[in-house]
Amino acid sequence: MFRLKNQNLTFLVFVLSICLLSACSANKMVSKKVAKEFKKSQVIKQYQVGFALYNPADKKMVFEKDANKYFTPASNTKLYTFFASLKMLPDLMPALRYIEQNDSLIFWGTGDPSFLQFAVKDKSAYNFLLASNKKLFFSPGRYSGSFFGDGWAWDDYDYYYQPEITEMPIMDNMITSTYAGTNKINIEPKVFAPCFKPDSAKTTGNFQVSRDFLTNSFHYPNVAVKPGYSQQNPYKTSAQVSVEVLSDTLHKPIGLIHLKIPSDAKTLPGAKRDSVLKHMMLPSDNFIAEHLLLVCSNQIGDTLSTIKAIDYITKNYLSFLPDKVKWVDGSGLSRQNLFTPRDNVYLLDSIYKLVNNPEKLFDMLPAGGKSGTLKNAYPKTDKPFVFGKTGSLGGVHNQSGYIITKKGKTYIYSFMNNNFVKPTAEVRTEMVRIVTYIHDNF
Repeated sequence: MFRLKNQNLTFLVFVLSICLLSACSANKMVSKKVAKEFKKSQVIKQYQVGFALYNPADKKMVFEKDANKYFTPASNTKLYTFFASLKMLPDLMPALRYIEQNDSLIFWGTGDPSFLQFAVKDKSAYNFLLASNKKLFFSPGRYSGSFFGDGWAWDDYDYYYQPEITEMPIMDNMITSTYAGTNKINIEPKVFAPCFKPDSAKTTGNFQVSRDFLTNSFHYPNVAVKPGYSQQNPYKTSAQVSVEVLSDTLHKPIGLIHLKIPSDAKTLPGAKRDSVLKHMMLPSDNFIAEHLLLVCSNQIGDTLSTIKAIDYITKNYLSFLPDKVKWVDGSGLSRQNLFTPRDNVYLLDSIYKLVNNPEKLFDMLPAGGKSGTLKNAYPKTDKPFVFGKTGSLGGVHNQSGYIITKKGKTYIYSFMNNNFVKPTAEVRTEMVRIVTYIHDNF
């Protein structure tokens, strides 16, 4: 019996050894072939490229090209915000903090981006405030940062992708103007309608709204508005503006009060966290990303601070990363962010395990040839093989995510391209070529 047990143990060790050697051999083969694809590429030689390919089944890094070097991530930063939100936020987002005193309801913002956000359209806070028969008071002062993130381009203040950061965001902190008939536009929120004025000196070109840098003065040329016109402009935020927008939206008076949030303030649950995360990831929504970090900050203290949230997340949840991250904002608008490709793949591996449901996770991410920012990068298909996050700035274009191969294997990759001067389309095409090669051959 003893000899039989020893024989069984020996056989088991032998089988395991064969399996490990086989896996190791397969990974080496993949590495060798992928290296050839990089070596023969004339495009990639013209700028800085970092690449990491990871096999989560074997817990092995299969191939690396400058994977330990730092790159500007652009919107790949949202993967870190995504991870932080999964770790720190409840299934229902905290929409408001509030107390009731006598005939008054006093409320504080949590940074929640979903309040009447154009895609999420959550009305939890709206309905709660609308239904109250008490006097409403908004108490500002929880947010400790600037209206822009560190390192943001200030001359982009008037573009839809860079609305300001506030503790109580409403309707994306943007104004939407749309065609409403001959020489007419509809403006939402309507409280801003008096702020729109024609510029009589401009009588040519397309109809386009622009805002003054420091004020909510909006101008447009004296030309015809064409059917189908739609535009979003960030408005200049302040506590007073927030109150005016809320009052106009609720059709109820809202007062301002300056009161420190008490420890017994109640929390109003709001939108589903995963729905908000999906609306951040698919179109790469900067507004949602920035405010999610404030909601994370709400979970650890009274102050809403991007810096405090990032510091907490880094110290408590990112110790498994091989390289120290330089992380400064939630969206990736800042060029001060610096991550390595191998950090990205280990983060994605952790996200994969955290969600523990590939179908659910992939539904929340852009899918190559099907949805989000990867829809037009890969050929149109109903069965995508790439799920991940893109990231683009001037001279920056990245992809990080998951590749499902024809043989049914799952690889995690991070492909980072920085400091190129050629058209982004050429960089994207070469990146797609190599990712497709991995899908087709392994």
